[in-house]
Amino acid sequence: MKKRLMLLATAALLAELASPALAYDRYAERPPVVVSPDLSAPWVLQLGRNPNEAMPRQQRRQAVQPRARQAAPKVQQRSAQQQRSVQPRQPKAAQVQTAALRAPEKRTVKPQINPIYLPQTVAYDGGEKAGTIIIDTTENFLYLVQADGQARRYGVGTGKPGFEWSGTHKVSSKREWPDWRPPAEMIARERAKGRVLPAMMVGGPENPLGARALYLGSTLYRIHGTNQPWTIGGAVSSGCIRMRNEDVMDLYERVPVGTKVVVR
Repeated sequence: MKKRLMLLATAALLAELASPALAYDRYAERPPVVVSPDLSAPWVLQLGRNPNEAMPRQQRRQAVQPRARQAAPKVQQRSAQQQRSVQPRQPKAAQVQTAALRAPEKRTVKPQINPIYLPQTVAYDGGEKAGTIIIDTTENFLYLVQADGQARRYGVGTGKPGFEWSGTHKVSSKREWPDWRPPAEMIARERAKGRVLPAMMVGGPENPLGARALYLGSTLYRIHGTNQPWTIGGAVSSGCIRMRNEDVMDLYERVPVGTKVVVR
């Protein structure tokens, strides 16, 4: 009997061992893991100490005062609308100031004197003696008769129509940079045209009598310079004989007071 029971118990044990593991066996308590003393000793020693004592001083500082992280630069992504606003603004029409383009200034080009009216020596076969001044009001030339059948010729401006005259006089006086005193008849005549003349104008570059004047007898006429040299060669005066300033200065040095003047 006992032998039979033992056989049954042995059979039951073998059956249990041979049966598959149940699902809940995975949650059963596992046996403890045994670690070799050589591996566990250093860790056990550290667990019994102050953690700061086991660390070097420099590491403890870093542990106590951790470095502040440097904030990464923020990358701002602009929206398409913001990008459009970054573009330079176009000024409004009212704000646009167009630079005025100046037309080149027109310079008043004064006509040059005709070369035939520049001083030159010409042949002379008339009957006047050397030193005489002869004025041709038709051709607008003044001749200073010289010896040996020659004459020094200058271009002049003569009287306008209605102011022509002829005759023979002598140079009664000479003036350098003379003052100008227009006669009363001229002042009245010019006033009627709307132009006011001064009673007297001091000599100088702006003076109508120019650099020199040779007065003719007791008349109001003179041989004088002009500040309008382009008028030489025309009928432009109120009866006086005009010369370029450089020409009248040359004539002034060549003739003395008392020189005979023939106007034709």
